[in-house]
Amino acid sequence: MAAPKKGRSASAQSKPGRSLALILIAIVALTGGMFASGHKTPRLGIDLAGGTSITLKAKADQGSAINKANMDTAVDIMNRRVNGLGVSEAEVQTQGNDHIIVNIPKGTNSKEAQQQVGTTAKLYFRPVLASEPTGAAAKPSPSASPSGSGSPSPSSSASAKEKASSSSSGSPTPTATATSQGRAVTDALKDDATPSPSGSPSATSSPSPSASSSGGTADTTKLQAQYAALDCSKPAQRANAGKGAKPGEVTVACGENDKVWYKYLLGPAAVDGTEVKKAQAVIDTQGAAGWQVQMNFTSSGSKKFADITEKLSKNQSPQNEFGIVLDGQVVSSPFVQSAISGGQAEISGRFTQQEAQSLANMLSYGALPLSFKEETVTTVTAALGGEQLHAGLLAGAIGLALVVIYLVAYYRGLSIVAMASLLVSAILTYVLMALLGPAIGFALNLPAVCGAIVAIGITADSFIVYFERIRDEIREGRTLRPAVERAWPRARRTILVSDFVSFLAAAVLFIVTVGKVQGFAFTLGLTTVLDVVVVFFFTKPLMTLLARRKFFANGHKWSGLDPKSLGAQPPLRRTRRPAGPAAGSADPKEA
Repeated sequence: MAAPKKGRSASAQSKPGRSLALILIAIVALTGGMFASGHKTPRLGIDLAGGTSITLKAKADQGSAINKANMDTAVDIMNRRVNGLGVSEAEVQTQGNDHIIVNIPKGTNSKEAQQQVGTTAKLYFRPVLASEPTGAAAKPSPSASPSGSGSPSPSSSASAKEKASSSSSGSPTPTATATSQGRAVTDALKDDATPSPSGSPSATSSPSPSASSSGGTADTTKLQAQYAALDCSKPAQRANAGKGAKPGEVTVACGENDKVWYKYLLGPAAVDGTEVKKAQAVIDTQGAAGWQVQMNFTSSGSKKFADITEKLSKNQSPQNEFGIVLDGQVVSSPFVQSAISGGQAEISGRFTQQEAQSLANMLSYGALPLSFKEETVTTVTAALGGEQLHAGLLAGAIGLALVVIYLVAYYRGLSIVAMASLLVSAILTYVLMALLGPAIGFALNLPAVCGAIVAIGITADSFIVYFERIRDEIREGRTLRPAVERAWPRARRTILVSDFVSFLAAAVLFIVTVGKVQGFAFTLGLTTVLDVVVVFFFTKPLMTLLARRKFFANGHKWSGLDPKSLGAQPPLRRTRRPAGPAAGSADPKEA
């Protein structure tokens, strides 16, 4: 039974090159991926590279009081909005009683993040009464048919989640003539409610000024004239479109699709954004390839959404659409094929991942307890952060130099193993930080640099534990090769326990903290995991190879493993006791 065990042990010891080759291949592959991605340096945080700082002021104009609870809720929603865009290390915090400061690091999509954070009005689902392109894309003929859906998402559709297919993948959509739009506008203004199931082909091609409404002919005429004169291609008109409109009123709005602005006439809000429980971007696996947004509604929102989709499904385009309106702008207007019940729906179409994620963020975090006004947007320089980074790197370099001096003075030849392992760990840490920037939005800030410096000590501890175990074995009289193998199981347990405690502390710190402290915790956890990888796949195999060299195996005085310097005791040897005098023999003297 003992022979096979020895054979396996000898085989494992004789092929340490496999482990070294494996980790070297991993380094080459990760480095190649880093250069292929074009991100050759880690992405820096706002305190090192600068970024955008946005100041928002709360306004109590929606029936909510400006208090600590509402401000904290707004901070939490904004923080999730920005992080939903993949922006890491963004700082969202209150300042005073009615201000929120948002710091977005350089290198992220700060423009989109600024739009998401600044878009703080209520989110509503409104039925579309009429829509058409404006500006250069507007059709000159009033009798021409509008686009298939006339919305920022012309190919998008709303359908029940359990359906296997959606109407967005190339299926023809009903088109409405401008005359039916005109009748729909008149009817909507007349009833001040959801449009009728169908439009009359005999209606005029534009809203009729003679139509009356419950609010009076003057209000109707004013809204019709506002819709007719609205040109969403002009920023000034987009900013004022539908300004001050209440949820229960008919209003106008703008939305963009493929760099073309559309104008909309929208009915009263049918569903409030607060009734969207959850929205997420997923890959459309059943329909055409692409991304879609799945929504879950609350119980009250589910009933309202079922009612409005049942009414819209009986209409022709674009009156079978509902506009998703955020901050007075139509961010999407999917059309409905059939009534949607069950509290679940999906919006599918020719979405990219970024577009689907952006829409899902708006649906999930669109409703804030307060409205906000964007006061200032400033660019933050990194001059002070650069000086601090220089000081931090200098301190880290001094600490590393002291560690190397100690290793050389105390361990001599063994310091080669320690320094090579530190180098491999540094390369892996740098490459992974560079790759994690575009992958998960990791940004290197000053606390993260501190975490990397602390990791030097954690990695050095692992080497010292292993080296001391080997020295203990040599002190007991063993030669280097068996000492290396016998010391490894004992050192391995100690290293794993120590790294587990460090990783657990980093994980807890990452979970319970926010902002820059998370950068420190993440870097500490990453380097702790890499320490285990380096010790197992590089340090131990390298030590096994060096144990076969005469310089180390013979215990040269500069190898750090000299038995005499370590005070090794000679191995105990059992000797046969000399045989005593035979029984009955007489003492010569006595004889």
